[in-house]
Amino acid sequence: MTRPATFKYFKTSPEIIRLAVMLYIRFPLSLRNVEDLLHERGIDVSHETVRYWWNRFGPMFASEIRRKRVQQLRAFSKWKWHVDEVFVKVNGKRHYLWRAVDHEGEVLEAFVTKRRNKKAALKFLKKLMKRHGKAENVVTDRFASYRAALRELGATEKQQTGRWLNNRVENSHLPFRRRERAMQRFRRMRSLQKFASVHSSVYNHFNQERSLASRDTFKLTRTAALAEWRQLCSG
Repeated sequence: MTRPATFKYFKTSPEIIRLAVMLYIRFPLSLRNVEDLLHERGIDVSHETVRYWWNRFGPMFASEIRRKRVQQLRAFSKWKWHVDEVFVKVNGKRHYLWRAVDHEGEVLEAFVTKRRNKKAALKFLKKLMKRHGKAENVVTDRFASYRAALRELGATEKQQTGRWLNNRVENSHLPFRRRERAMQRFRRMRSLQKFASVHSSVYNHFNQERSLASRDTFKLTRTAALAEWRQLCSG
């Protein structure tokens, strides 16, 4: 749990730091875009300051969000998992970002590997199960490494494959792809893993499934999400 003294040695108010971090992670903005938006609001900080805030506080905010949501959704998210992987360039070299979402699009895990094989799939699934338990159904594409990894875990009968069955997770890649373009790719594997984990938690926090709810319900849930964000790491 985050200590109450998180912002103790910072002259800038916690509200401004939270705003800057939210703008950078939630929206497809560059560091300089965030600097300009803050300047428009009368807040004079450099893009390097925004970078420092994101690196310092982003993982803290994400950890607090994740801790609360895992406790709330642990039983509910076990019905069906959708698992998929996409390639991401890191300093010009191809890496793979493995992601799992539940049946409502909640991002459960994001994990980066250098290779796309049984060993990587097994490591990802073990990490996923350690945090969320075991699902009743695991939807994947027809990539053979998934079946091999699930066979080793004794869960082959839980796998489901189909032409359109995995659209849920494939569509969930889109917000990350937009952020990737704004950031002009990644320089290190560690940076990719860090940003993917933080982005997933923040996306979960603000994703209200607005197409499935009335306007009044959406406004209430959005307001609640913003209020909860403003209380992160406040002690």
